[in-house]
Amino acid sequence: MAIEVPDVRESFSQAIYTVTLGATPQEGGTRERTVTVGGERALPFHHFDGEIPHPPVVAMEVWDIPPQDWPPVVRTPFQDVLDDPGRWAAKCVEEYGADLICLRLVGCDPNGANRSPEEAVQAVRRVLEAVKVPLIIWGCGAPDKDNDVFPAVAEAAQGENCLLGTITEDNYKTLTALATAYGHKVIAESPVDINIAKQVNILAMDAGFPLEGLVMYPSTAALGYGLEYVYTIMERTRIAGLRGDKLMAMPMLVDVGREAWGVKEARAPKEEQPQWGDERVRGPFWEAATAYTYLLAGADILIMRHPEAVRATKLTIGKLMGEGA
Repeated sequence: MAIEVPDVRESFSQAIYTVTLGATPQEGGTRERTVTVGGERALPFHHFDGEIPHPPVVAMEVWDIPPQDWPPVVRTPFQDVLDDPGRWAAKCVEEYGADLICLRLVGCDPNGANRSPEEAVQAVRRVLEAVKVPLIIWGCGAPDKDNDVFPAVAEAAQGENCLLGTITEDNYKTLTALATAYGHKVIAESPVDINIAKQVNILAMDAGFPLEGLVMYPSTAALGYGLEYVYTIMERTRIAGLRGDKLMAMPMLVDVGREAWGVKEARAPKEEQPQWGDERVRGPFWEAATAYTYLLAGADILIMRHPEAVRATKLTIGKLMGEGA
């Protein structure tokens, strides 16, 4: 007698919003290809439950000034291009396979180099000329300075459909207005709090920005440094979105490289911690392991640094998406 097996697949009422970054010449930009994320109708890689039309993507990080606090193991792969964001971006794309470039305008920090909006525009244009993949443009993190810099930057990148970041609960009006005026998407940042994450999205919507143009950034923690708590926030966010909460149905971004390479377990040289092994192996593994975890939490865009971590993560994404199966 045949045994009837119950259908235990889990179905959800709503798909995650689809967000496309970049614009080709036919769309008014200069990118050779665009990148689309989101659209999931199931939990991460649960292909048996629903459609997952677009794989997660990896953006590699480029700064407008040479980073001084990166450990040698991360600086070495880029040591010949750190003084030129265009050449740096080209290396990330051509040699290391980055899907996008995340240009971080660290040099504009008023407590650092305090570069001008005009200098920020030069960096943006240099990267746009050097590579033809979509661009994430991340401010320096000082709200007043970012509000001074982004008007010039958003206008300079008009038509390219970039992802600008970030808006927060206390600072959202300028960037949402600029993204609307110049045709960009926006990163909505929250401090590991699902209620604040939702509030930021509401504020953006109330300011007239479409929910379909947002990518959520719920903050990031490195492996061993609170990662499991961020994981639960991301998981709850994704489930809420799939179950019909339109204010939680956005793709999610995580800033893996910055967090992973900020912890001593990844960056400490073996001379200081010989029992931990060679940091040239340990560090990229730490970044990759952090990325793997966030993939399972629902990350759609991962910002990363080390080429070996990027390679391993992209290989893992391919396997989880069933490539080569």
